[in-house]
Amino acid sequence: MKERYDVVVVGAGPAGSTCARFAAARGASVLILEKDRDVGMPVRCGEAVSNRSLEKIVDIDPRWIAATIKRFRLVSPSGQVVEPDLGGHGYVLERRIFDYDLARLAVDAGAELHTKSYVDGLLSGADDPEADAGYRDRRRAAWKGVTLQWKGEPRRVEARVIVGADGVESRVGKWAGIDTTTHMRDMETCAQMTLANVDLEDDACEFYFGSDTAPMGYLWVFPKGRGMANVGVGISGTASKNKAAIRYLQEFVERRFPGAGVLTTVAGGVPCAATIDTMVTGNVVLVGDAAHQVNPMSGGGITSGMIGGKLAGEAIARAIEKNDLSLLDEYPKQWRKEVGAKHDTYYKMKAAVYKFPDATLDDIATNVLKLREDKRTIWGVFKTALRHQPALVWEMVKTFGI
Repeated sequence: MKERYDVVVVGAGPAGSTCARFAAARGASVLILEKDRDVGMPVRCGEAVSNRSLEKIVDIDPRWIAATIKRFRLVSPSGQVVEPDLGGHGYVLERRIFDYDLARLAVDAGAELHTKSYVDGLLSGADDPEADAGYRDRRRAAWKGVTLQWKGEPRRVEARVIVGADGVESRVGKWAGIDTTTHMRDMETCAQMTLANVDLEDDACEFYFGSDTAPMGYLWVFPKGRGMANVGVGISGTASKNKAAIRYLQEFVERRFPGAGVLTTVAGGVPCAATIDTMVTGNVVLVGDAAHQVNPMSGGGITSGMIGGKLAGEAIARAIEKNDLSLLDEYPKQWRKEVGAKHDTYYKMKAAVYKFPDATLDDIATNVLKLREDKRTIWGVFKTALRHQPALVWEMVKTFGI
C-alpha cells in the first residue's frame, strides 16, 4: 500500500468496485479499501437484477447466474395471482462470485485492492500549507485522505478524491458533513433466508403482499436452482415496530416451505428513500447505498448502485485528467438525468402503494386480471393500482414514456 493515490474508494461492493474500475481504466491511480476479509462476503441481498440494467454496465459472465427469471407472480392478500409480462428477463445472481469478479475487473483495470482495511476517519487537508492545487481546487474545504486500520495496524493514505461506497448511513459521508441519515419511514427492515429442499419453478419469482405477510412492503421468493431459493421480506421501519421482519419471514417459511433446510439467515436495513441531495462535497463522492441510490419502490440496489459507480468513476477520471475537481459535480447531474428522476417517481409510487389496505390490494389484483393479456404488464399493474391518483399516473407517463 502506497502513501498516496489519486482516488481512494471505501468499500468493495458493486458500486465501489465499478467506480474504481471506470476511474482506473482512464489512468487514475485507485486504491480500494474493504473492511471485510473477503470481497462479496457476507451476502446480504436478494440477488435479483434485470438483464437490461446489468448489460449496460458489464459483460455478463454465466458463472454469476444462479437462475434466469422469465416470469414473476404477484400474490394478493387473498391469494389471487397476477403474472404480468416482464418485457424482458432477469437473473438471480451468485453474489459471492459476482462481487468478487467485479473487484477483479477493477484490479484488471489498474486499481489496487486491500481487504481487512477498516477506514476510521478522514484526513483534513483544508489547512495544510503543503497541500497542492488539487486539494485546494475551487477553494472548497477538502480532505487530504483517510486513516485506517490495515491488518490491525494504523495507517494513513492521501488521495485527491475520496469515494464513500460504504453502505447505508455512510460514515464517509457523515465525516465529510453530508447528512446520510435515512428516516425510519424510508428504512426498510429486511430479513432473508436461503433455503434448500424447496419445490419451485426455477424461472419464476414470487412476490407476496398483505398485512399478514409483509405490511407496507412485500415478501419475495427468488429461485436459485438445485432446489434452493432466497426467501425474504422487507417491511417499513414503521411497521416493524409492531412485529419484526424476521417473524413474518419465519411464519411464511413454516407455511410455504415446511420441509426446507435453512442454509443462511441475514437481516439488515435498506434505504428506500429518494437519492440524497448531496452526492459530492469538496473532494468526497458517494455512490451506491451510501448515496441512497436504491430503487425506492423495489428495494433493489445492485444495478442502480453500479450505474452510480460508473458515472462517478467517469467524472472522477475527468477531474483527475483535467486537474479540476469542479468536474466532480458532473456526476450528480448525470445521475439525475439517467436515473434520479425515475427514482423520484418510484418514491412517490411507493408512498402511495405501501399505504394500501388488504382490500385495495385484492381489488387491484381483481381488476388487473380483467385486463386484456397484452395490457397485463408491470405498468398495467401500476396504472390500475394508481387509477384514483391521476396526477401520479401522468407523472409515470412523463417519466417512463409509457
